[in-house]
Amino acid sequence: MKKKIILTGDRPTGPLHLGHYVGSLEARIALQNEYNQFVIIADTQALTDNAENPEKVRKNVMEVTLDYLAVGIDPNITTIFIQSLIPEIAELTMYYMNLVSVSRLKRNPTVKQEIKQRNFSNEDKDNSEDSIPLGFLAYPVNQAADITAFQADLVPVGEDQRPMIEQTLEIVRKFNRIYGNVLVEPVIKVPDRITRLPGIDGTAKMSKSLGNAIYLSDSPDVLKKKVMGMFTDPNHLNVSDPGNVEENPVFSFLRAFDPDQEALLQMEQNYQRGGLGDVKVKQHLLYILQQMLEPIRKRREYFAQDKGEIMHILEKGTAKAREVSAKTLSDVRKAMLINYF
Repeated sequence: MKKKIILTGDRPTGPLHLGHYVGSLEARIALQNEYNQFVIIADTQALTDNAENPEKVRKNVMEVTLDYLAVGIDPNITTIFIQSLIPEIAELTMYYMNLVSVSRLKRNPTVKQEIKQRNFSNEDKDNSEDSIPLGFLAYPVNQAADITAFQADLVPVGEDQRPMIEQTLEIVRKFNRIYGNVLVEPVIKVPDRITRLPGIDGTAKMSKSLGNAIYLSDSPDVLKKKVMGMFTDPNHLNVSDPGNVEENPVFSFLRAFDPDQEALLQMEQNYQRGGLGDVKVKQHLLYILQQMLEPIRKRREYFAQDKGEIMHILEKGTAKAREVSAKTLSDVRKAMLINYF
């Protein structure tokens, strides 16, 4: 029986963090044996808001690949490839742009949130929208091209990315209605467990751009500094004070990573009653994260010793990805009646 196809990936704008791990990496590791999995390093999308800093994107292609290998994504069964080296995706993006309006893109909740985070501005314009790069606004269309180029059956994403895949579904359905049933409608897969971690500063989301993340590659000393400096309940001034666990990032992390959830529940109850200090809770979290990240760090160091092999993995994966996407593009061009020769 033919395996179903998964398409997932990341923008190479920095090393990956714990939010990526619970949001998608964990699912990729679990699903790679069951599905035919393609993992895209979306450097083209990264350039939509880093066009003047291409070296940053280039450098992080390697960093992201190292993170993939370190957490257990196996290049022998998962195809890892570079987006910009798949011209079929760029061509599909152009065709799909004719199927979605600018106003629809502006209404996409994920795009709206990311525009707000990046605080686009223009010295010559009063309206910040005037400075949004067209490529950034249109990257949901480019993402639809990513997914459909490989006729993905399944797209694992965090809940905050659901609007992006819903936009893909709209494009797929419109294309199939106009040109015939060519593209596969992907299914959105949101992990059952927690998929979104707050930032260590207490903001709503861990993010590279906000500088509030714990990276998979952080050294033990850096990890300790970040954990012990994490935001907690600002009203929990003394050990004896009752504390809030619901909006407390330390407990959010413990719910995501503590293997003993029953003991964690007792800890939460003690903290809520009063009698448990923040330092002790942070030390417990630090121990758990050190235990989890140490083998990942070691594997990362091992793979980093041979950068040539990393590039070989990417070259091989990209070649395979081109073969698959070329077939899709051929079908699309035929359906659109532009297969002239």
